[in-house]
Amino acid sequence: MLEICEDSGSIVFRARIVPRASRNSIFEGQDGVLKISLTAPPVDGEANKELVKFLSKLFGVSKSRVSIVSGAASQNKRIRIDGFTAQKLKEKLRR
Repeated sequence: MLEICEDSGSIVFRARIVPRASRNSIFEGQDGVLKISLTAPPVDGEANKELVKFLSKLFGVSKSRVSIVSGAASQNKRIRIDGFTAQKLKEKLRR
């Protein structure tokens, strides 16, 4: 089950990033972590930029509302989305 912390109109969740994938995709992993595949390479912050762009488009929020809380240089990250709820996230993942 996906672990989501909800606080003050924001959510924070853990994600494992797989760079250099054939396409951008997202799915719920078995260990409470979102698995996110990105086409961008992990060089010069390109994967982080692609991650923010992908999540903002997927969840229909502006890029400024998506931030990497920790793990900017790691495949394991904590991500915050402001103005979003855990319920909305779960609904988007079901689709």
